Amino acid sequence: MNTNRMSPLEIRKKGLEALAQALGPVGMVRFLQQFGSNKGDYTSEREKLLEGITMDDILAQVQQNREKRQSDT
Repeated sequence: MNTNRMSPLEIRKKGLEALAQALGPVGMVRFLQQFGSNKGDYTSEREKLLEGITMDDILAQVQQNREKRQSDT
């Protein structure tokens, strides 16, 4: 599938189909609701989420993910 030649509407349709297939209709709706207009404070929430996590932690996780992908193939 060449998404470079698809219109935004076609990409959206295919994306929704993929979500529905992977998550089911209810899961798809729950997933999409996460991206609705929020009234929260993104910056504050992000700071809480990342509190105590260092760049070394992130790099170590990336390396672990890469090693796992390589061992799975």
